[in-house]
Amino acid sequence: MARVFRELLEAFILALIVFMVIQGSVRNFRVQGASMNPTLESGEYLLVNKLVYFPIDAQRLSQVIPFWNVDESAGGFAARGPKRGEVIVFRFPGETRDFVKRVVGLPGEHVEIREGGVYIGGQRLPEPYIGSVETTCNGDYCDLTLKADEYYVLGDNRGNSNDSRRKGRLPGENVLGKVWFVYWPFSEMNLLDSFSTVAQGALREVPWP
Repeated sequence: MARVFRELLEAFILALIVFMVIQGSVRNFRVQGASMNPTLESGEYLLVNKLVYFPIDAQRLSQVIPFWNVDESAGGFAARGPKRGEVIVFRFPGETRDFVKRVVGLPGEHVEIREGGVYIGGQRLPEPYIGSVETTCNGDYCDLTLKADEYYVLGDNRGNSNDSRRKGRLPGENVLGKVWFVYWPFSEMNLLDSFSTVAQGALREVPWP
C-alpha cells in the first residue's frame, strides 16, 4: 500500500512540474476580430511562446556571470527582444485585454506612415504579408521616433486594426510572447514562422540604420 501511494505521489509531483513548466513557457490565445486577416482568422487558437521574450535584466546579469555574452538587442529580455516581422501577443498600456499584431518598428527607429506605406528611417518597408493593401494613418501616432525598449505594431488588415496608429508606442515590458503556431482548427494548423520568415527575408534586403 505504501508503495502504491509513493508511486501515485511521484506521478502527481511529475505531472505538477510538467504543468508548471508548460504554464511558464507557453500560453494559448484565441484570435478575436479581423485585424490580422489574412494571416490569422477570427476564432483561431494560437500557442504563444512566452520564454523567448522572458523579462530579465540580461545586461546587468552578464556583468556578474562569467562567460555570459549578451546581445545589446536583447534589451530587457532574457534571450532577445521582438524582431521586425514577428507576430506577438501583448497588452497596450492602460488596457485590460490582450492584442495580437505584427512588429513593424523597433526601439530607436523613426516610424512614419505616408504615401500608403510604412517608412522606417526614411526607407519604405517591404511588407509582402499584406499584399498590395495600402497603409493609411489618421491617428495621433503616424510620425514618431521610438524610445529605447519601445515597439510599433500594426495589424495585417490595415483597414480594420486598432494598433499603434491610434494606441501609440508599445513598451517592451508589455510584450507577453511570440505567436508560435495555429493549433485550431486543424485545417488551419500552421507554424507562424512560415509567415514571419517571408517578411523577414524581404526586410533583410534593406540596409536599416
